[in-house]
Amino acid sequence: MFVPVPTPEEMARWDAAAAAAGISEETLMESASRAAMDCLRETAARKNIALSGASVLLLAGSGNNGGDAFCMARHLLDAGARPVLLCTRDPESYRGAAHHWLHVAMDLGIPVFSADAWEKGETNAPSAPDVVIDALLGTGFHGELRDREKRLVEKLNALPAGLVLAVDVPSGLSARSGRPSPVAVRAHVTVTFQAAKPGLLLPEAQTYTGRLEIRPIGMPRAVQEACPPSFRTWIPEHRLDRGAPYAVDHGISPALAERFRTPHAPASRGPAHKGAAGRVLVAGGCPSYTGAPCLAAWAALRAGAGLVMLAGPAPVLNAARISMPALTLHELSGNAADGSWCAEDAPGLADILPTFSAMVFGPGLGRSPGAADVTEALLHIPDRPPMVIDADALFAVAQDVTVLKRARAPIVLTPHDGEFARLAGRDKTGRAEAASDFAVRHGCTVVRKGPETVCAFPDGDAAVLRVGNPGMAKGGSGDVLAGMLGALLCQLPARDAVQTAVWLHGRAGDLCAGRMGEYAMNPTDVIAALPEVTKPIIR
Repeated sequence: MFVPVPTPEEMARWDAAAAAAGISEETLMESASRAAMDCLRETAARKNIALSGASVLLLAGSGNNGGDAFCMARHLLDAGARPVLLCTRDPESYRGAAHHWLHVAMDLGIPVFSADAWEKGETNAPSAPDVVIDALLGTGFHGELRDREKRLVEKLNALPAGLVLAVDVPSGLSARSGRPSPVAVRAHVTVTFQAAKPGLLLPEAQTYTGRLEIRPIGMPRAVQEACPPSFRTWIPEHRLDRGAPYAVDHGISPALAERFRTPHAPASRGPAHKGAAGRVLVAGGCPSYTGAPCLAAWAALRAGAGLVMLAGPAPVLNAARISMPALTLHELSGNAADGSWCAEDAPGLADILPTFSAMVFGPGLGRSPGAADVTEALLHIPDRPPMVIDADALFAVAQDVTVLKRARAPIVLTPHDGEFARLAGRDKTGRAEAASDFAVRHGCTVVRKGPETVCAFPDGDAAVLRVGNPGMAKGGSGDVLAGMLGALLCQLPARDAVQTAVWLHGRAGDLCAGRMGEYAMNPTDVIAALPEVTKPIIR
């Protein structure tokens, strides 16, 4: 199922709404500390670290994360551990719930020292603690660490601790972008509350988060529904149905195929004909790249399209005739001398395009001036079907992204990070936020490919899907996904089609990696694995 991924600002609105509903800050802080303590116990058990008698150093910042640490110190004391608190401000200057829980800890005799004194070696805090709790900075952190914060993070990273747990987010890591600023705490496990944050799901964050645990803290469902988040991610754990904790790991469980019974799955068709399954037009290729459009067309067939036509220059069609007899073929009419695309190819495509349910344009297209002319012409056809713009067609769009706003029908863009940078410029926020912003501004759907693929929609909604593996980072993988998108756009609403195609593509890749290893697998193996992925979910 898809679970919420709120931004830091959206999480703050959840907190405010919970307070307005009568759930006090003290209550949420206590719930968070108990959730973090449960995560600590489980992680310590996996690492064979006994909490009873363990020395625990808790670095507490000035915000609510510090309050979480104050509560945890009390629970650690009850567990038989020897907690020591390091505070970044004078104990009397804390406010609200943090002030309350700090003084409870002090009344129980838990040692409290200044973080500055600890940094200078002026305390008797343990120099080699068994456990370190990082509660210095929370999800609201942005920008760069101050010099003092940077020194504290660096000293914490230098400790020979057997277990480092980060509360909510490793200090110094952006909860938006997943990037260090410029350094961040390197945790063995990060426990974040109620929902993951966008930056924590991105590959840049993994070095710092370690295992990412998401723990519920009693945030009412009504609060979450009243303040819907901008992003979502797919979590395969069936425990989610009971509101249990869950972990976010790379890859996906094979059992997920059996549970993938959501509105996103194509329905069984029963008796039908090829037209009922949709007609996909794949257009692309040039003399130098004959294989890319063939891969896209083959993938469209494997993903359930009833009929697939391949349109392209003669060299592309000659290759397809030999290897793919199930395709119908359409040779370009422009007849450029070098076999590349030219502006005269657009009218012929425009004539046949209304007879198709979806179009995939761009695999192997090349970067001739004529390719850009055809791209713009196709976007302006008023009665065309949904269109997937991939590969070199993205290069053409990047020359003038305003063509997207002038488009007359739905568009799905499929850039990897390099192509996205060409379209939108360098990210000033995280991958997901940048993709979502672009989708909203230009009225299109963006499938930003990567270890975590972002599906961003023109209404501002987005999903982050963590599926696939490094073995898929090979030429042709994007062509396969483009073809699958075309096929599923014939069968499902655009939003469902996009998310389903990304999931099926990644899942097929994971099956291939499990069988033959990431090193040897290739895009044709992914296509061949698609029936095994789709069979359990399409009856």
